[in-house]
Amino acid sequence: MIAQVIVDVAAKQTDRIFEYHIPQALDDVEVGSRVVVPFGRRKVQGFVVGLSEKSSFKGKLKDLLLVIDEMPPLTQELVELSKTLSDQIFAYRITLLQTMLPRVMRANYRKILTPIDEKVKNLPLFQGEPVDLNSITDLDKIVLIKKLLKQNQAKIEYLVENKAKKKVEAQYNLTQKLAFYQETVKKVPINAKKQVALLNDIIENFDQYPKKSVDLKKLELSTSVLKTATQKGWLEKQEVETYRDPLKDFEPEKNAKKITLNEDQQHALDKIAGSIKNKQAKTYLLEGITGSGKTEVYLHAIQETLNDRRNALMLVPEISLTPQMVRQVKQRFGSSVAVLHSALSEGERYDEWRRIRRGEARVVVGARSAIFAPLKNIGLVVIDEEHESSYKQEDTPRYHARNVALWRSKFHNCPLVLGSATPSLSSRARAQKGVYELLFLKHRANKKSLPEVEIVDLKKIQFAGGQFDLSVNLVEAIQEKIARHEQVILMLNRRGFAAFMLCRACGFVLKCPNCDISLTYHKDTKDMQCHYCGHKEPIPKRCPNCQSQEIRFLGTGTQKIQEELNELIPQAKILRMDVDTTRRKGSYKRILDSFGNHKADILLGTQMIAKGLDFPNVTLVGVINADTGLQMPDYNAAEKTFDLLTQVSGRAGRAQKTGHVMIQTYNPEHYAIELAKTQNYEAFYRKEMQVRHGGNYPPFFFTTLISVASKNEQTAAKFAFAVKRQLMAKLHAPTIILGPTPSSIAKIKNQYFYQILVKYKHEPNLNPILHQLQDKAQEVQKTGLNVYIDNEPERII
Repeated sequence: MIAQVIVDVAAKQTDRIFEYHIPQALDDVEVGSRVVVPFGRRKVQGFVVGLSEKSSFKGKLKDLLLVIDEMPPLTQELVELSKTLSDQIFAYRITLLQTMLPRVMRANYRKILTPIDEKVKNLPLFQGEPVDLNSITDLDKIVLIKKLLKQNQAKIEYLVENKAKKKVEAQYNLTQKLAFYQETVKKVPINAKKQVALLNDIIENFDQYPKKSVDLKKLELSTSVLKTATQKGWLEKQEVETYRDPLKDFEPEKNAKKITLNEDQQHALDKIAGSIKNKQAKTYLLEGITGSGKTEVYLHAIQETLNDRRNALMLVPEISLTPQMVRQVKQRFGSSVAVLHSALSEGERYDEWRRIRRGEARVVVGARSAIFAPLKNIGLVVIDEEHESSYKQEDTPRYHARNVALWRSKFHNCPLVLGSATPSLSSRARAQKGVYELLFLKHRANKKSLPEVEIVDLKKIQFAGGQFDLSVNLVEAIQEKIARHEQVILMLNRRGFAAFMLCRACGFVLKCPNCDISLTYHKDTKDMQCHYCGHKEPIPKRCPNCQSQEIRFLGTGTQKIQEELNELIPQAKILRMDVDTTRRKGSYKRILDSFGNHKADILLGTQMIAKGLDFPNVTLVGVINADTGLQMPDYNAAEKTFDLLTQVSGRAGRAQKTGHVMIQTYNPEHYAIELAKTQNYEAFYRKEMQVRHGGNYPPFFFTTLISVASKNEQTAAKFAFAVKRQLMAKLHAPTIILGPTPSSIAKIKNQYFYQILVKYKHEPNLNPILHQLQDKAQEVQKTGLNVYIDNEPERII
C-alpha cells in the first residue's frame, strides 16, 4: 500500500501530495493518521490524506517510518475539508490540518515510549536515553513497540516544550476476596487506625473498588498508608489515564424549571426537528429579538438530535458567553458535553479534543475553532450570534466558521441553525432570496415588553463630576437602581484609562515606536501600552519632545470610568470586565459568577458583556459612548454599531423587573442609533442595504482584500502597484479594483501596509490570479515583503 502524505513544511513547493511506501509492519496506517516520513535529509511529520495500491512514480518510493497516534487524529471528513478550504482561502493545506488539532499535537514535540510493566523495564530498548519514537526506524524495534503498546506494557507520552501530556492518576485495585479483608481487619493492631479505616472502607464499599487515590485521600489516608497496604498485598497500585475536566466547577442549577416553548419557539423547533429527522442539509436563520428564547430552541433541537442518535455542535462567539451557555448545556446533557475554546489550558483542550475524537462526547460547545471538532455523525450545527465578526479568523488561515459550518452541514446532511437578534446583512439577504429559511421569534419568552430605551444627547446635557464621560441623567439612574438593590451593566468599547497622552505646551502625542498609533494609558499597570503590538513603556513625567510638565491624558477607557464611578457613587461595588481583567484562566467565569450572585452592583466592560448574558436582576443598561465604532472608516461601521447597541440593550429587563436602557451619544440622529432604540432590525436592514447598494459593498458584491507589507514603505507601495496592474490586465468589468492605498493605520509592528480591495459579482479569473500571488508571496518574502489575501474580510481599514 502507498500513503499519500501532506508534509509539515508550509511552502508552495511542498503544498502537494508526496507518496510513501507503507512497510508491512505498519499495518495501522489510515487516512487522517499523523506520521513521520523521510524528507530530503531530515525526518518530518505529515498527515496521510489518501491511500492507494499503485503509484505513477517510476522510481522506488521511500518507506513511511512511523505512525504517531493509536487513533488517527483527523477524520476522513476533516481531511476532505482541508482540501476544499485550501482552495478557497489561500492557505497551505498543512496549515489548515494543523489548525484542526490542539497546539499540543503540532510538530514541536518529542514522543517518548515509557514502560508500565516492571517485567519490560530491563529490555535493551529501555536502557540508556529515553526511547524517542521519532528516531526509531528499525523495523524489529517498531514491531516490538507495537506489541508492548497493544499489551499495555508500555505507554506513549508527548514531551512538549511546556505543553500538556496525558494526565495519569494512581488507582488502587483489590487483590483478594471480601472474606480476606473481613479476617485481616481482626488481626490489625487497634492503634493502626488508618489501616483499620482502609480495611473497613474496603469491606463496606467492596463493589466500589477500584478507587483512585483522590477518593481514598478523602478518607484522610496518606500515601504511606496506601504504600503499606500495597506492600502487604491488600491493594495493587496502577497508573490510569484520567481526563482534565474544565467543567468540574459548573454546578447544575438546583430545582431548574422545565421550560415550555411558546408558539413561535415551537414552530421554529418543529421546522428544525423535521430537517434533523429527514437528514436535510438545510440552513435556518433564527431571527429573534433579545430575550426571545433562542437558546431554548437550540437546546430542544440538540435534544431532538441526541434522540435521533446523532451528535450536535454549537458555536458561541465570545469566551465570555461560554460559561453561561455551557452551564445551560451541561444542565441538560451532563457528561456528554465537551467544550473547546482558547481559555482552556493546553491540557484541558487536549483532553476535551480526545474525548470528542474517541466518541465519548456527543455535544460540543465552543468558540470559533470548535468548528473543526473531530465530531462524527453530526445531526445539528448551531451558530449563536451568527453576525459576530469574531467568527472570522484574522490570521492565516483566514477561515470563517459560518462557511465551514455550511460545508459540514452538507457533508453530514444535517441542518445548520444561524441565530441572532441582529443577523448579518449577508445572511439576512440570503434568507430574503430563499437560500436560507427565515424563522422569526417576535416576542420575549417571558412575555414582557422590550426595555425602554432613552437616547442621551451629550451635546445638550450636564456631566457629573469633573470628566466628560458620565451624564447626570445616567448617574442618577444608576443611584436609583442601586438603592432598590437592582443591578446595572455599563458598556464602553474601549479599554485602558486614557486613549492618548498629549503635551499641552508643544502638542506632542506619545506614539508606539512600532506602529503608527498613539499609546494608551493604563493606570493599573502604570504604563503606556500599544493595543496592536503589545509595546509597553513607563509613563513619562515630562514631555519627551520639549521637557514640559504640561502633560495631559485625554480620551477615556473602562479603567477611567471605574475610577470616576468610585468617586461619584462610592457605595457601589463595581466589577470590570475587559481584556486586562480576563487574562487569567477562569477569570470570565469568576467575574460573571460573582455578578450573578449579586456580589457587585455594576458590571462595567467592553463589548464582551454586550451579548448573550442573562442576569434577571439587571434593570439598567448604560452605554457610555455609542459613537466609539460609528465613525470607524469601515463600510460596516453602522451595522456593527446597531448590532452592539441592540445586543447590549437586550441585557436589561430579562426577568420580571422592567428594564431601562440609556445610550449616550453625540450623534442621536444617526439611523443606526435611532433604530437601535426600538430594536427595529427590519427598518435598519432596509436602510443599510440601500447604503451598501450605493457603495457597491457586500452583500451586493463579494470582496477580497490584498495587503502588502514591508519595513520599507516604498517597497510595499511598488509591489502593491505591480499587483494592481496584473489584476487590471486580467479581470473583467464590472469588477472594481480600489487602491493601492496605505491602510488607516499605516504602520503596524514596524511594517508599512498597502491595501488593494477587489469587489466583484462573478470573476472566474480572480481565483487563479490570487493563487499565483500566493505562490509569488513566498518568493518575495525573502526580500522582506509579506503579502496577505483575505477573502470576504470583516474589516477593510
